[in-house]
Amino acid sequence: MSAPFSDITIIDLTHVLAGPYCSMLMADLGAKVIKVERPGLGDDTRAFPPFVNNESAYFATLNHGKKSIALNLKDDSDRAVFERLLAKADIVLENYRPGVMEKLGYGWDDLHPKFPTLIYGAVSGFGHSGPDKLRPAYDMVVQARGGVMSITGEKGREPVRVGASIGDIVAGMFLAHGLMAALYDRKSTGKGRKVDVAMLDSQLAILEHAIALTDVNGVPPGPSGARHPSITPFETFHASDGLFVIAAGNDTLFVKLCHLLQLPLADDPRFSTNPARCDNARLLKRLIEAVTIEHPKSHWITLLENAGIPTGPIQTIDQVMKDPQILARNMVVDILNGQGAPAYKSAGNPIKLSDLDDPATRQPAPKLNENRQDILDWLDAEGTGVPAKDSRS
Repeated sequence: MSAPFSDITIIDLTHVLAGPYCSMLMADLGAKVIKVERPGLGDDTRAFPPFVNNESAYFATLNHGKKSIALNLKDDSDRAVFERLLAKADIVLENYRPGVMEKLGYGWDDLHPKFPTLIYGAVSGFGHSGPDKLRPAYDMVVQARGGVMSITGEKGREPVRVGASIGDIVAGMFLAHGLMAALYDRKSTGKGRKVDVAMLDSQLAILEHAIALTDVNGVPPGPSGARHPSITPFETFHASDGLFVIAAGNDTLFVKLCHLLQLPLADDPRFSTNPARCDNARLLKRLIEAVTIEHPKSHWITLLENAGIPTGPIQTIDQVMKDPQILARNMVVDILNGQGAPAYKSAGNPIKLSDLDDPATRQPAPKLNENRQDILDWLDAEGTGVPAKDSRS
């Protein structure tokens, strides 16, 4: 089976995280991604630690398997190359503030009449409409403004950002989703669409419980630590050697948990339903921990798993990278270097498709402008006449 997007070409002007994460997802599903970078500097993440042989592992994990060409879009000759790339592309991606591409003459309204089948993907802090569309943003800004930080952390403590950069990553995922929808739509209409994704919007889209709670109760939820505010017991519990997780997400699982812990609580009106358990969550936690504190985590995890009750350890990243289940799903892969040897570890592709190869390695990330000549040769294969030899870096 060929990869689903093996016939799709993406011209990727994005940098840092949200856009490159999106194009990485598309590349993992077969798309040809040509990364257009600033001459001399390239993507900011080329300077992000950690480094291996003076090359950024951060950059490599987000840009493996892509091609790089350095173009100055204010230079006439480079603009000519860029426009020829657009003519052969299915998708162009950008993550500039609204107005930047328009000043260059490459906004949606400029490109759509010239390239009517081209899909235009844009990801920015606040989107291409609204009073704040021109404001700059980073991951932490949208986690804060979008409400995620207000519900993250421990009660009574200062708000904290989520440890992963979900402001960027979630927006990149939504952008990929939008591109796929636009590709599907193009099959019937023959026309490209603009896909406009805002990082701030994307934070709202993942508040699966907080908006409902605020709307119904009239009071916004605060941070609840590891506890889910709408399901109980669904949090961390102390064993004799530290914390582990129990997620008894319905009444049947709660009854099983009570039997396993020998706690006579299943018929107690304070705990017999999930709403009652949520109202009495702190008391229930103390009653459960009075039992779990007597034995180590491994003891309880084994018993709970055998009883079919969702549970798990709280693993550090090095433990995650050795987890047999994760390894069995090929979710830790090697990024190769230019010599074909493993250089970095990266997360694998979580999308598993039947009859599609899921290799344990990924092709190298490109050096800045490394693929310029190959890209020019590819353009010349159409006989449109850009000079074949160009050694700029």
